[in-house]
Amino acid sequence: MFDTLSERLRQTLGALTGRGRVSEADVDAAMREVRLALLEADVNFKVVRDFVARVRERAVGAEVLASLTAGQQVVKIVHEELISLLAAGDRTFHLSGSPAVIALVGLQGSGKTTSSAKLARHITKLGRRPLLVAADPYRPAAADQLQTLGKSLDIPVFRAPAGTPVVEIARQGMEAARRQTRDVVILDTAGRLTVDEALMAEIAAVASAVKPIETLLVVDAMTGQESVTVAQAFAAAVPVTGLVLTKIDGDARGGAALSISAVTGLPVKFMGTGEKTDALEVFHPDRLAGRMLGMGDILTLVERAQETFDQKQSARLEEKIRKASFTLEDMLDHLQQVQKMGPLGQVMGMIPGFGGMAREAQAAVDRGELKRLEAIIRSMTPRERRDPNVLNGSRRRRIAHGSGTTLPDVNRVVKQFGEMQKLMKQLSGGGGRRLPAGLLGRR
Repeated sequence: MFDTLSERLRQTLGALTGRGRVSEADVDAAMREVRLALLEADVNFKVVRDFVARVRERAVGAEVLASLTAGQQVVKIVHEELISLLAAGDRTFHLSGSPAVIALVGLQGSGKTTSSAKLARHITKLGRRPLLVAADPYRPAAADQLQTLGKSLDIPVFRAPAGTPVVEIARQGMEAARRQTRDVVILDTAGRLTVDEALMAEIAAVASAVKPIETLLVVDAMTGQESVTVAQAFAAAVPVTGLVLTKIDGDARGGAALSISAVTGLPVKFMGTGEKTDALEVFHPDRLAGRMLGMGDILTLVERAQETFDQKQSARLEEKIRKASFTLEDMLDHLQQVQKMGPLGQVMGMIPGFGGMAREAQAAVDRGELKRLEAIIRSMTPRERRDPNVLNGSRRRRIAHGSGTTLPDVNRVVKQFGEMQKLMKQLSGGGGRRLPAGLLGRR
């Protein structure tokens, strides 16, 4: 979502860091570019104005301008102010109560039902035992969808008989949780196409009846400034404790995600980064700011690697690399493991210095290049995968024919493998250095 904005910010601020000393005119020129980039990304005008003013005020101080690393200090100031912009409110996720009740509210189509399942999975990883409650009696498909998602996660779903009022569904859900010794209840509440009095009255009645410790407003980040308006309306009518931003992986401009906390004062607690039930991240302002400025996000990358990678397989792979026995089949297995961590562009954006390559990497996936790579490797014999040096012209033509690709495609894969082998040898270190833990998924 932030690709275009991130690229603009990196280019603008990169020009400053290359200069060392900067003048007030340099700062003003950079701030004009930053202002345009934020406005084009659909960030709220008042938020942009205040942000740029704060950065400029700090950046033109005598101490900064006199420094030999003034450009780097300006980037540091932008980073700190971005974190401040994103960090409004108390982002603590509360789970007190017996059971703890969490109500997810929002408009139809914002992603409440999917977010309910994602949140249940997250809570399970915390060692808790959640119960999902289908509290939307107006859209039968919502309950069916929630039940399907719950089954895939092995998390029970409570459904009340048709015609049961929403408040009664919530009460019965709590009773069911106590019977089943479930310590967290997640209410997937009803939505409307637009904000209306009936919706707000219903949510307020549910809140009064079951007293949720968290009322999370699910907001579609792709709806732009409309999402800010929706958040303001909900916050004025019901006790919203935080936000879940969905569809962060979309291709919208992303300004709403930067504006919403600053305008409403509501903290963002979670981000939906994809459609799968594992695509939910705890919101960390410093990590998102780092990604946007091309500084990467190693902590999230390592967390994903630890969840995704099989430790025994990773240990075997590291040993093979150390002994220079890394094969084409190992290369394919490792790339497939990396893809499980999320969209490749998203993963690349978390690696410091690789932010500018993220879009290109994702475009390669979208063009089907990794699928062609897999087809080429699977068209090789076991001997060819172990030792590409045996791949003469006739073998390569056979592989191209068998994989439905071309001879240049096969040649490119073999060349890429040779380059990857060299990189792995460097990382494994002739002098005894170990591979970075995040690369191979080790804890």
